[in-house]
Amino acid sequence: MPEITILGIDPGSRVTGYGVVQMDGLRARHIANGCIRVADLAVPARLKQIFEELSTVVSSHQPDHAVIEKIFMSRNPDSALKLGQARGSAIVACALMDLPVFEYSATQIKQAIVGRGHADKNQVQHMIKALLNMPDKPPADAADALACALCHGNTQYGLRGIESATSARGGRRQ
Repeated sequence: MPEITILGIDPGSRVTGYGVVQMDGLRARHIANGCIRVADLAVPARLKQIFEELSTVVSSHQPDHAVIEKIFMSRNPDSALKLGQARGSAIVACALMDLPVFEYSATQIKQAIVGRGHADKNQVQHMIKALLNMPDKPPADAADALACALCHGNTQYGLRGIESATSARGGRRQ
């Protein structure tokens, strides 16, 4: 299986986390991570900054895939709408560079990384530090983005293994 570089995105209307990993089979290597902090800006300026900074990350690291966390419906519709706008800005930044975008729910991501779908942020940070052999825990939003990338990398590895096994049997399932 060829190496694949994956950009993970944890969208937020105040802080958007990103993380870039390189996967070689099930081996993962940390490339970059960070947080785009936009809380002090008006909404249009927030969306513009998220778009511009993620466009720069994509240009700099040339990922093969982007992965973004799906929106969960919160009790506050205004917060969900703002989150959706930030998410849309991030998706457009990737789509304009012809980067395929994949989506996973927060529960799927936490299950894949921590082994528990309702893990807290500290548990995700701890596992990301351990899985990527990082000297320090990354910020929570960056850790969530790195978790998105790792979840996708492991999922793609599993799917490719299934495809290989199926094609080796001439397309027959057993």
